[in-house]
Amino acid sequence: MSRTVWHGAMAPTLEEFEAMAADAWGRLPAEFRQMCGDLVIRIEDFADDEVLDELGVESPFDLMGLYQGLSLDKKSVSDTAREPDMVFLYRRAILDYWAEGDETLGDLVTHVLVHEIGHHFGFSDADMEEIEAAVAS
Repeated sequence: MSRTVWHGAMAPTLEEFEAMAADAWGRLPAEFRQMCGDLVIRIEDFADDEVLDELGVESPFDLMGLYQGLSLDKKSVSDTAREPDMVFLYRRAILDYWAEGDETLGDLVTHVLVHEIGHHFGFSDADMEEIEAAVAS
């Protein structure tokens, strides 16, 4: 029987999470990525207090991701320049959820990324499951 050696093992850093998110983004269907335009993916340990208060979230461990931006149906060619749309992935909350489950960390990062974008654009859970299945293939 083989034993996993955990001595010295560490949680993925913000940079390693960023690489996982970039990999997940690159595997999403092209039409899904195109719809998002110049989306920026940011990795942070936790949402800040202002975001938690605004969403009514008690614990920072309860929020794994957030889409911040204007959906395509609300954008106009006459809009003034503004910050790019962003997806925030919260590393510590994702790690905490991952530690309690049985899916891979990469799959969980993909799931949160797809769901944050999907909910923002009004996709159904079935639509998002289909996108995730395409990535897993």
